[in-house]
Amino acid sequence: MVLGVLLLAYALNHLIPLRIAHSPALVFAGYTLVAISLLIIGTSSWSFRRFNTHIEPWKPTTRIITTGCFAVSRNPIYLALCVACVGIGMILHSWWMVFSVIPAALLLYHLVIAREEAYLEKKFGEAYVQYKRHVRRWL
Repeated sequence: MVLGVLLLAYALNHLIPLRIAHSPALVFAGYTLVAISLLIIGTSSWSFRRFNTHIEPWKPTTRIITTGCFAVSRNPIYLALCVACVGIGMILHSWWMVFSVIPAALLLYHLVIAREEAYLEKKFGEAYVQYKRHVRRWL
């Protein structure tokens, strides 16, 4: 889904260029954001393995992970994907890619996160409600 949004932004960038002025600092910042995103995705994935539950949203969840990245965001992997959109846009000097974070976040929320939250609340009840009270959806 996020990859599709990025590919659309890439195509739009070639059809109607909205270029960001070249800046080595901007490119460095973009690579930094992508690196942070990969670190978040890696540590979050490790948490799923560590707690022996599924990372795939279509497979049953065996527990709520509340430590590590999940102590800061209920959706650290989706957050990291959105941050990566901005970073890639900075690296490629493309406003289209930077702004691709908006449709990416909206699609993730409406097509994935809302369903996951409903499933988790139904499965874990008050434990998940308490987790939602203490940890924000994004940041």
